[in-house]
Amino acid sequence: MERGLMKSDINTKFLRRLQRTGKRSIRRRNFPEWFHGIAIFLLLFFTFSRIMWYNYMIPTVDQKEDILIVEPKLMFGLPVDSFHVEENSVRPNESLSDILTDRGVSSVVIDKIAHLPKSVFDLRKMKVGNDYAVFYSRDSLRKPLFFVYSENMVNYYTYDLSLDSCKVIPGKNELTSERKVVSGTINSSLWNAMKENNLDPMLAIQLSDLFQWSIDFFAIQKGDHFTVLYDQEYVKGEKLGIGTIHAAIFNASGQDFTAIHFEQEDGQSYFDEQGRSIRKEFLKAPLKMFRISSRFSAARMHPILRIVRPHFGVDYAAPTGTPVYTIGDGVVLSKTYQAGGGGNFLKIRHNSVYTTTYMHLSKFGAGIQAGSRVKQGDLIGYVGATGLASGPHLDFRVFMNGFPVDPLKLKSPPANPVTPANKANFMSVRDKLLKELKGSKSSSTKKRSSI
Repeated sequence: MERGLMKSDINTKFLRRLQRTGKRSIRRRNFPEWFHGIAIFLLLFFTFSRIMWYNYMIPTVDQKEDILIVEPKLMFGLPVDSFHVEENSVRPNESLSDILTDRGVSSVVIDKIAHLPKSVFDLRKMKVGNDYAVFYSRDSLRKPLFFVYSENMVNYYTYDLSLDSCKVIPGKNELTSERKVVSGTINSSLWNAMKENNLDPMLAIQLSDLFQWSIDFFAIQKGDHFTVLYDQEYVKGEKLGIGTIHAAIFNASGQDFTAIHFEQEDGQSYFDEQGRSIRKEFLKAPLKMFRISSRFSAARMHPILRIVRPHFGVDYAAPTGTPVYTIGDGVVLSKTYQAGGGGNFLKIRHNSVYTTTYMHLSKFGAGIQAGSRVKQGDLIGYVGATGLASGPHLDFRVFMNGFPVDPLKLKSPPANPVTPANKANFMSVRDKLLKELKGSKSSSTKKRSSI
């Protein structure tokens, strides 16, 4: 009995010992898991902190203000900092061969350049006073590598002076334009109005060409005025010339003449506010510079014959050699010499209704023959005093259905108007341009473009 009790106590103690051992074992197994959790947390925290520090200290792509990008300075498309550059201009009697020889370019290279295609640029057309630049290597040898000739402010030609790749490459300087609105009033002449308002004198020529079908610019009066919206073009900060005239209003003798620039399928042209072409079938006059010395008359005293007889034309006094242009498209019916009258004489048929004659020419335009087709504004001859003439002038006459009419009173029909399909677009362009033209005295919206 006692031995049974003792055995039971021993088993009980043994079980309790196993339980205590198991609990200690469980605690030992749980301790590393807890430690691992803390370790992983600390590792993640440390890693995240390092990433944040790295992003803060190192600029990203978006931090553009911290990155300095230096663009190379270009001259004729070549990086100036990579060369020694010499700029000069062509002297009298100086050829490209002279220029290159003086700078140590071999005769072999010069000969190869001389045989480059003349379709790109003909070296014989180099002009005295035009600029050029020579690009040398930056090392101590200062070897000439490129020669650049400027034909004008826009076009230039780069010659590669290396023996293996000797060639010429055409290039163009960048063109910038400034959109401007300017106005002026005539006090004496359109040309003087440009000078008085500090405007480009070429604008006078552009306006006279634009309104040549409607306005006689040799009869404009004091007080006539104009407003023009156009592009002033520049190259390297210097004025190049007048670009596109977008819109213009010219008031002559109290009447407004409007020109709106618009493009449709048959090309770019100018129209009035109603969409009618301002280009007429006939020019206002066959000369650009003249003085009317005698008008259309049924009874005029002839300056040489000293008898009264009809003068069915208009005499335009101008210096000998002044260009004469046909007032409209047509075919030359007659090219002859009238010894006792018109001297060098041309007759042009424009259509089934109108013909024109041009007399006392000093000489005819190149290629003008009987049967030649001419376009409005083509050069057909030059003012002279041939035939029966007291001085250099052009006797100009217009015939309608064979009968003489006063050229100064000729009502010329306009060319094609804006098409119905383009009318809505034209009206939108018209309203925008006229608002800009009438609403601002000047503007300086600059833009760049390639030529």
